[in-house]
Amino acid sequence: MSVDDGEYVGIVLVSHSNAIAEGLRELLRQFAADDVPVVAAGGGPDGSLGTDGDRIATAIAEAGARGGAIVLMDMGSAVLSVKSALADADGISARMADAPLVEGAVAAAVAASGGGSLDDVVAAAEEARDVGKL
Repeated sequence: MSVDDGEYVGIVLVSHSNAIAEGLRELLRQFAADDVPVVAAGGGPDGSLGTDGDRIATAIAEAGARGGAIVLMDMGSAVLSVKSALADADGISARMADAPLVEGAVAAAVAASGGGSLDDVVAAAEEARDVGKL
């Protein structure tokens, strides 16, 4: 896969809150190249707090269709839902990142925009886990 072919690594944002996932997607639009797919998959099936495995699977397929996808999630059942969706993601190269949702997503957006491979983008996101704030 080559960035010259428009095959940027996509980013999937999974949160128990649709508002958080959508807000973070809007933030990433400020950091990511226009061609980097950023897909929010927040909230439960009825719009309540929770996770929606079908929404997550669809987001992975959409974001990862060309260059693979990194999936960042907030906590608890989001991790389980993503693991389940990845197990069923036929033909899509996608990986979870062990990273904080916001900081990891921003680092992933920057790395993906630079044409980083899936491994590079996951590594950038996971490095954000160790960045102190003080």
